[in-house]
Amino acid sequence: MEEAKNAANGGDAVKKKSFLKKILISKWFIIIVLILGVSGYGTWWGMNWWKDFTAKRAGQTHETQVVHKTDAPHDIHSTAKDAMHDALTTHQPTAQKQNVPHTAFNETADENKTAGHEPATPAAEAGTMHAAPVRTGPRGVAFVEACIKPLDNELNHRFWGWRPNDIIRVTDNINNLQLGVLEVTRRTAVALAENLSRTGRADAYVPGLEYAMNSFMIKPSEYMFPSAESKYQEGLDEWLNYQKMLERGEARFYRRLDNLVPLLKAYESILGSCDENLVKELGQISSFDADDVFYYTKGVATAMSTILEAVAIDFDDTIGSVQGMDLIHHTIEALHHAAHMDPWIVLEGSPDGILANHRANIAASISHARFYLDVLSRSLTGNL
Repeated sequence: MEEAKNAANGGDAVKKKSFLKKILISKWFIIIVLILGVSGYGTWWGMNWWKDFTAKRAGQTHETQVVHKTDAPHDIHSTAKDAMHDALTTHQPTAQKQNVPHTAFNETADENKTAGHEPATPAAEAGTMHAAPVRTGPRGVAFVEACIKPLDNELNHRFWGWRPNDIIRVTDNINNLQLGVLEVTRRTAVALAENLSRTGRADAYVPGLEYAMNSFMIKPSEYMFPSAESKYQEGLDEWLNYQKMLERGEARFYRRLDNLVPLLKAYESILGSCDENLVKELGQISSFDADDVFYYTKGVATAMSTILEAVAIDFDDTIGSVQGMDLIHHTIEALHHAAHMDPWIVLEGSPDGILANHRANIAASISHARFYLDVLSRSLTGNL
């Protein structure tokens, strides 16, 4: 009997020890979770503060650069006119003063054109609030360079490179962002090959641009034979060759209204597709797919804003003829808002709830960009 009692007491003691261990382990687990949560929140807050601080400094620097850019042309022309006036009054005889000024002014204008300075666009004469960007080089060079930049960044400058065709997919958000960049690149390649590089439908395709257009159509998940990134790089190389041909005067870039409008319509179609997925009600898109839609849209906005900035440079006279520079700048600004949204976690909250709904947040900027693109294309075609 005594042995049985001792065994029972020993079993109770073991049970008490195991119970105390469970309590201590659970307490330590709670403490560790709290420490990790507090440190994570502190890190997140510090990153956001630093991002806001750098953004403010970048905004101040950008404003300073804009002031210098808008003041520079006036100073250059005024200096040229003063130099011309001094040369005429000092070194020319009185009998030649009546004939020389016109010739000297033409020579000064030719020098300015050679240096890359263009006369005031109709948009500037109309008093638009946006300063005309400075264009260097022949028409079309800035546009092709902007077309190359977004996809080149994902292929050659993004850590881990092109990701949608990875066998082991470690990331998800960047994959969808790259698909958004690719979609804009594809639509641009079609417009460049079929419209912007040809005088009309009866004109032959530029072989390099046709090859690039077909290269970008390769499925993004192709791993080999051929791999997606190799074909995309070939397409970018063909674009680079076309850009060099434009610089040498061996190729043409046509900036007519009927060539620009199809590009704007294609962009408007992409934004419409994004907008449709962004404004769907809760439950129509699962919480696991919400971030896919968000980052795909972000990729679209990133690539499209870059290319439209070049459109504002190379098509300034075409767009300025309908006083549309403000419209394209509003479009670019809305796309910039969408491209720079960078939430820590994409949440699928209720529109009237405490948590954010990031799909709805980015949808506002996409809707604005789509609206201004529609107004611009209607202005260019006269269908207002």
